[in-house]
Amino acid sequence: MFAPKNNRRNGTDHVQGGAGTPVGTPTGRFPGRPFEGSREGPRLTPPRAAFTVPGAPITCRSPEMSDLRDLAPSSNAWPFVEARSVLKHLGGGVPEKGYVLFETGYGPSGLPHIGTFAEVARTSMVRHAFSMLSDIPTRLFAFSDDMDGLRKVPDNIPERDMVARHLGKPLTSIPDPFGTHESFGHHNNARLQAFLDAFGFDYEFHSATECYKSGRFDRVLLTVLERYDAVTGVILPTLGPERRATYSPFLPLCAKTGRVLQAVVVHRDVDAGTIVYEDEDGGTVEVPVTGGHCKLQWKADWAMRWVALGVEYEMSGKDLIDSVRLSGKICRILGAAPPVGFTYELFLDENGEKISKSRGNGLAVEEWLRYAPPETLALFMYRKPKAAKRLYFDVIPRTVDEYLGHLRGFPGQEDAKRLDNPAWHIHQGNPPAEDVQLSYNVLLNLASVCHTEDKAVLWHFISRHGGGAAARKAPVLDKLVDCAINYYRDFVKPAKRYRAATEEEKQALADLAQALDALPRDADGETIQNEVYEIGKRHPFPDLKSWFRALYEILLGQSEGPRMGSFIALYGLDESTALMRRAIAGEDLSLQ
Repeated sequence: MFAPKNNRRNGTDHVQGGAGTPVGTPTGRFPGRPFEGSREGPRLTPPRAAFTVPGAPITCRSPEMSDLRDLAPSSNAWPFVEARSVLKHLGGGVPEKGYVLFETGYGPSGLPHIGTFAEVARTSMVRHAFSMLSDIPTRLFAFSDDMDGLRKVPDNIPERDMVARHLGKPLTSIPDPFGTHESFGHHNNARLQAFLDAFGFDYEFHSATECYKSGRFDRVLLTVLERYDAVTGVILPTLGPERRATYSPFLPLCAKTGRVLQAVVVHRDVDAGTIVYEDEDGGTVEVPVTGGHCKLQWKADWAMRWVALGVEYEMSGKDLIDSVRLSGKICRILGAAPPVGFTYELFLDENGEKISKSRGNGLAVEEWLRYAPPETLALFMYRKPKAAKRLYFDVIPRTVDEYLGHLRGFPGQEDAKRLDNPAWHIHQGNPPAEDVQLSYNVLLNLASVCHTEDKAVLWHFISRHGGGAAARKAPVLDKLVDCAINYYRDFVKPAKRYRAATEEEKQALADLAQALDALPRDADGETIQNEVYEIGKRHPFPDLKSWFRALYEILLGQSEGPRMGSFIALYGLDESTALMRRAIAGEDLSLQ
């Protein structure tokens, strides 16, 4: 486990490292969204030990790590594929600046959301894979486009009328509607950093406002001015006639209103480093393109940033494919090769619509963490990043059980297979050794059949089933119990609908109870499952699927459920037969 670092702010010279463990898990009230109901936004509270976020520093290389490095060049896991592309991009040399720069971008007009986590987590996975292929130092910049003019008031913030009066201004020039920071941009930047720090990501935060005003971008801005016609020539064919007539890559900041202007540029002075534009009142104004007096339009801005910072890798969503292509052309005009890119698919909400920062739709990070550990969210991000995925509450149980399967399989895998195991990428090659044999779905059904939200009750059954297992000795399982109780309370319990057994089903239940009575009290799940199968075959069910559905609907109040043998072994033979006999007697199983 790695403690969080204090090197994640502007001006740090920290090189490669990566992230430690998450030291704060966002918490929130279901079903609220981030920042709702609070002027300060969600509070981040330290969780118990969870997982090593991709990007953790490698302080030494063990013999085992050295062996894995020999295998890494042939791994087909997508982070290694990406890392090899970065290595090829370098052409066998070390960048002049002395490190490889990975970048992620953030538009702070909205609040950090699950897509923000996805981009930083995935980029960090590639960064770590790169560290297995090369000893060249790396850095990760989280860059905020906070000098952009605000075009629309987000739906999920307070003081929307006040913010509306400042439309068009840079986010760092708009008062903070939450009342906690010097500007709306500073507030959202702070939330971004708290968000990333909560997961222990190793990164350096950079602000567009600071980079423009400090002069960090000045050299490349002057190059844009010098090569103005070539840069403009890339963008003009993509615009309509009206916009084409007025387009300029430079957006001056109005000294009178503070707004970012899309103004007509009537003159350029390369030697003086200035432009002259038509002001909103019809006059002309001359301003330097440097020092924060102007900013660049989006595609030119992205290319300029790649050149000014020396970015070697940046991924982006499918909706930015054209922007990547055009910014790449501009990057070359400015005298540099564009970074290696990776296009990922977008997340969809429950209605199949794109998740939006400003709308706050879809599943929020703190909601996922209410129902599942953070490493399962990392798994969701790892899986098929080029495939569109519906991101809603019902994907959580399946993702948790998939994660547990990867964790269980890891110890027995050959080294080459381990590099392809998502658990290796999630845990930096060191997944927790705890062997969790119970699935998340089984825990949900245990809470369901016990009608309990009491953790101690569930651990009573777990300890008996696991030969005295204790929460303090099983931190992964203990966290799952907490999460399963939350999911049961919010989703399973409200949807439970028990039905009475038919006469034929009562006979089958009676036979099953009798068969289970005859088994040894320590019978395992497989033995019990065989008995369940045999009873189903003896009775006139259309098929075994109908038999199991009847068990779920009658005993658990739901149409689907766990593997019955494993569940009965966990709940207990005596408890299970008692439950069946209550159903046979016609009792209401929704009552304890």
